[in-house]
Amino acid sequence: MSQSLELNLTSPAFKADPYPAFAWLRTDDPVHQLASSGGQSTWLITRYVDAEIALRDQRFIKDRKNLLSPKARKALPASQPSAADLMTLMMTDVDPPDHTRLRSLANLAFTPRRVEQWRPRIQQITDELIDAVAAKGHMDLIEEFAFPLPLKVILEMLGIPMSDGPQVHTWTKAIADALGDPVASAQVSPHLQAFYLYLHALIETRRKTLTNDLVSSWIRAEGEQLSTRELVTMVFLLIVAGHDTTGSLIGTSMLALLTHPEQLALLRQQPALIKTAIEEFLRYRSPFMHATLRWASEDVLLGDKLIRRGDQVIISLASANRDDQAFAEPNTLDITRQENPHLAFGKGIHFCLGAQLARLEGQIAISTLIHCLPHLRLQTDPQSLVWRPGSLALGLDHLPVLF
Repeated sequence: MSQSLELNLTSPAFKADPYPAFAWLRTDDPVHQLASSGGQSTWLITRYVDAEIALRDQRFIKDRKNLLSPKARKALPASQPSAADLMTLMMTDVDPPDHTRLRSLANLAFTPRRVEQWRPRIQQITDELIDAVAAKGHMDLIEEFAFPLPLKVILEMLGIPMSDGPQVHTWTKAIADALGDPVASAQVSPHLQAFYLYLHALIETRRKTLTNDLVSSWIRAEGEQLSTRELVTMVFLLIVAGHDTTGSLIGTSMLALLTHPEQLALLRQQPALIKTAIEEFLRYRSPFMHATLRWASEDVLLGDKLIRRGDQVIISLASANRDDQAFAEPNTLDITRQENPHLAFGKGIHFCLGAQLARLEGQIAISTLIHCLPHLRLQTDPQSLVWRPGSLALGLDHLPVLF
């Protein structure tokens, strides 16, 4: 089937409905060779069983430099602090023991108890955002609700001025949309540099007046537990992951409900279904189409393919979550689904740090929207909606609604 050879994983047109192509791959070529150059290949993993194995298998590493011998790595020139750190030193891009150390520092803020303490504030922000548009009778649900909500929450957690939110959102969205596209990545370089300088200035200012926010807690850990470069990338990661992914989740969840009126009616009739509904939204339209990149640290046989040492591996979460070998009627949206071991947050040591916060924000946002805006409906044909570019985010650019 020719479509298997024409995958454009960053294309908005492909991302609008990637599921037929993924279904064919799962059946006919589940460990698919996307490209090969210089003796190294890139593989796309689409079946649930293979994806779960790959996500847990520590032979698939995150830091490509760990493919080098200790001697060769030691011979590498020392890198200097730069905006490139934001894309290479994040916790999601390192392996143990550094990953273990960084994760332990970040985990403290995302325990179930700590996350639950944010419930009243998340509800308050949600109510304020709805009140701000209620009189208009219409809004762009993405730009006026889905993204501002998690952005305000993560800015408060980090102790970043709320007035900086619009600029932070602009930088974050531009960077996320450029991932996986070499041309777009080059064009977004000024945004990355500006964001990098902003974070340095923020941290320098906070050092003078420490408070109870996350940035202050990490500054206190700086030195023995955390380098300055790691501190900058930790803040960057929390901002990006803390609002971009959840914003996409809220947007695609509402699109799913608005295009499945029977499911929307059911959730209105039985609000207690919101927890299983969120898990189903995560499965049905995973906010990340793929997991972050991995490399094989040794030869690995997966399915019937030999992935060679040094090969790049792309794990399709969106495909795995529609696998009929793992889910009954996977293309059906069912907010009552009980058996739902989706992979939207990953698996293994790189399981999403903010999963509990994203779930809570999604539950509050969607419950409140459908309660406060009982006549909520799409303002446009779903087929005309534009999906964001980039290799990771699976979300909408805009979602115009009426109420």
